[in-house]
Amino acid sequence: MSDSTKTQLKKSLGLSFNIAVLIGGTIGVGILRTPGSIADLLNNYWLILASWLFGGLYVLFGANSYAELATMLPKAGGSYNYIKRAFGEYAGFLSGWFDYITNAIPPAFYCIVISEYMIILFPALANYSTVMAISLLAAFVLIHLSGVKNGSVIQQITSFLKVICFVALVVACFMYTGVEIPPIKTDNSFFQIGLVFGFFKSLQLIIGTYNGWNAVCFFAEENDDPGKNIPKSLYSGVLLVVAIYVLVNAAFFHVLPIETLAKSNLAAADVAKILFGENGAIIVTVISIFSLISILNAFMMIPPRILYGLSRDGFFIEKGTTVNKGGTPIVALLVSSVFSLLLIIFVGSFEVLFGFAAFISIIVWGLAYFSLLKLRTSEPDLPRPYRSFWYPWTTIIAIIASIALLIGFIYSDPKSFIVILGITIVSYPLFLVLKKKK
Repeated sequence: MSDSTKTQLKKSLGLSFNIAVLIGGTIGVGILRTPGSIADLLNNYWLILASWLFGGLYVLFGANSYAELATMLPKAGGSYNYIKRAFGEYAGFLSGWFDYITNAIPPAFYCIVISEYMIILFPALANYSTVMAISLLAAFVLIHLSGVKNGSVIQQITSFLKVICFVALVVACFMYTGVEIPPIKTDNSFFQIGLVFGFFKSLQLIIGTYNGWNAVCFFAEENDDPGKNIPKSLYSGVLLVVAIYVLVNAAFFHVLPIETLAKSNLAAADVAKILFGENGAIIVTVISIFSLISILNAFMMIPPRILYGLSRDGFFIEKGTTVNKGGTPIVALLVSSVFSLLLIIFVGSFEVLFGFAAFISIIVWGLAYFSLLKLRTSEPDLPRPYRSFWYPWTTIIAIIASIALLIGFIYSDPKSFIVILGITIVSYPLFLVLKKKK
């Protein structure tokens, strides 16, 4: 293998993988849990569905901007490539590491949660939660060390099974006799202060549940036809996810009244108990495991691509660009897996980290949208296989929505904001050291 081949990713991924990694990287247990919390916050059937549609519209506008960015600069690592091109090396360095942290946290979280769900099915394993989580991480590392093709096949199979599981659950819900759908209210109750606060709080949960929608962009360099496949997969994948989320909520409210659902910590389990009796919990657990395996596989693949891109630009060790015969960035995968291993052993619970990751995501997405505006002005002749529709208005709307969400996150989670400010301050001298070495 020549030196250039050792550091070059293979163009071995296509449209079916793109759609699978978007669905697999987005739909997790969040949609099975959040409907109860959102029902508690809003207590209005139509407003809840509107909130999910609003979140879906925000993501769709984001996909519109990312489709142009990812096809214009089809490089491993996604967002930071666009931000670096538009705003310079430091902006790229900071956003790249922000994005890496966001995507490197979930594998550890998902390994732990899968082990917890396995214990529900097999209570005798209760004392082996950490061992199971580490074993699961090791198994997926071995799968991905064997090559990109194996990871791609697993992603497509698990994502397909996940969609089948959710469709079956939705159909079962609508076959139930059901709760009568309330009429749309025409009074001014939507404009109460408490409801406005609940609406924005709900959007935080909803955006977190949609997180992962831009997963295809991390693999742009490995796609056999990024100019066609990325826009197709972004739009079809996002629309499919939005449809599933809205249908799941409507289905849950068809089985249980809002007042009952608002008291539920795991909405899907309570709905399944009504439909299937005591075996309902087992059915939801199995669906959850399928969802988690699919999303774990996706997030085992994403962080190494970001680290590979950072390494190639001199923002991490040179060895980070090493690619094995199967097309896997092997050093980047091992480093990311060690990070996940440390989180499993020393942290063990990730609610705070997960909220922190959602906070950072909004910052990175917002910067990416700004970079589209900047690059259209500064580099109008850059080849653009795809141009975002209704530009610049859709991009401006995505920016305004991102700023609004960021303000909401600062208000609701000031501790994470302080940590992010701290990371930003520390990052600049570190950037200068790396730049000097480069």
